[in-house]
Order: sequence, then C-alpha cells, then structure tokens
Amino acid sequence: MHPFDLLWIFFILSALQPVLKQRMLEASRQRLIAKIEKKRSSRVILLVHRQETMSLLGFPVFKYIDIQDSEEVLRAIYMTDPDVPLDIVLHTPGGLVLASLQIARALKKHKGKVTVFVPHYAMSGGTMIALAADEIVMTESSVLGPVDPQLGEYPAASIVKLTQQKSTDKIEDKSLIMADVAAKAIKQVEEAVYELLDGKVDEAKARELAKTLSEGRWTHDYPITFEEAQKLGLNVSKDMPAEFLQLLSLYPQPVRKMPTVEYLPIPKKSKQ
Repeated sequence: MHPFDLLWIFFILSALQPVLKQRMLEASRQRLIAKIEKKRSSRVILLVHRQETMSLLGFPVFKYIDIQDSEEVLRAIYMTDPDVPLDIVLHTPGGLVLASLQIARALKKHKGKVTVFVPHYAMSGGTMIALAADEIVMTESSVLGPVDPQLGEYPAASIVKLTQQKSTDKIEDKSLIMADVAAKAIKQVEEAVYELLDGKVDEAKARELAKTLSEGRWTHDYPITFEEAQKLGLNVSKDMPAEFLQLLSLYPQPVRKMPTVEYLPIPKKSKQ
C-alpha cells in the first residue's frame, strides 16, 4: 500500500472518530434508559441542557427550555398510557415560561405518578416543571431556583420596585410600560405556580409558596437546596438512584481545548 493511501485512511478515520463516539454515547444512553424503564415500569424523559462554545469566536451559547423542548416532552407524554408513571430527569438553567408551563401542566394532568429527578440543578423554568411532580428527588448538592419572571436582562420585581421608589413624572414612558408588563408577569407566574401546587399542599400553603417563589425575594440564580426546599414545604427526597446519576454522566459537556475539572474516573474506596 502506498504511504499516500495510508495518509488518506488516517484522515478518514480521524473524521469518523467523533461521529462514531457520538453514536456509541447515544447507544449507551438508550440502553440505560431502557434498563431504568424496565426496572421502574415507567417512562423516562430527560430534559438536559449543556452550555456549548462556538469555535469561531469562542463565546458561550446557553441552551434553555424552548418550544421545541415542550413539543418533544408533550409528544413523549402523549405516547405514554395515563397510568404509567413518568420519571423526568431535569438538568437545566430554565427557559421560556410558556414552554416550561406547557410541560408542567401536562405533567400535573398525568394520572400516573410523576417523579422529577434533579441530579445537579433545575432552575427557573426547570423548577416550575418540578413543582408539577408528585415527588422531587434531589441529592445533597443539587438545587432548585426561584421562578420570578425576567424581562430581558432585568428581573420583573426590580422593574416594579423602580416605580415605587421614583415619582412617575421622573420615569420614562418605556420604563413605565415595562413596569406594567412586569407586574402582570409576576401575577401570572404566581397564579401558574399556585395552579401547579393546588391539590399537592393545602390552599394556604400553595398561595404562600407561589408568592415566595415568584415575587423576586431572591436573585434569580439563588440556589434552593434540599434542606431549604424541605423548609418551604416542597415534597422532596434524597433517594436518588445511582442509575440517574450515571445517566446524566452520559450527557457530557462539549469538549473544550483544556478541561477545567479533571480526575481519575474510578471509584475511590477507603482502606480497611
């Protein structure tokens, strides 16, 4: 064989390697999902968002819950018999209220038990989806987040607060319009959260939780830990099956030039 032919073979194999690796990863995910579904007699649906870096300029592009996600999740729910339990794995920074609420309402209407698993984090719209579940399973380190609406780059609650601290004749018309929209957004999200909690806790508690999570009490990235979720009155547990942690590991972050976290991927046992 001519050396030039070997060079071509090398280039072809190099080009195919990422594709083959991705196919093997997808196959591993499908096998593990099938294994979990058989073990739990449930439908497993994952909503996983990772940050991707564009190679041209290197700036981050964040994935979030969008309409396409809600369409796919709803399709999976509709393909599932009403009495079959749903196991939802969430790993997301949040996203569109419309998309998140569509998913949450569909989960609430499902007759079978709905369990949401949060191996790492489910913020904002992810938390809204989790509130529709019969049970939220977390780890000691995983977190939820507030669901207060955001208007562009600003929290709705902060926009409303502006009108309370300044005279309206000193505020631009655009800011007044934004404040009006912000107040409506907060009210709408509060009512939506109450709707999701209604029937899961008593009415007074549902109203209290809806207000707490939507009013802008914290910054939007405030981490609600397992302990705090318990204090708030959410139905959370720490019985996270190992299979779900393993499943999330099969959704790796896109490769960067240099890893920021590195370790030997083997269990470390204490010496007896």
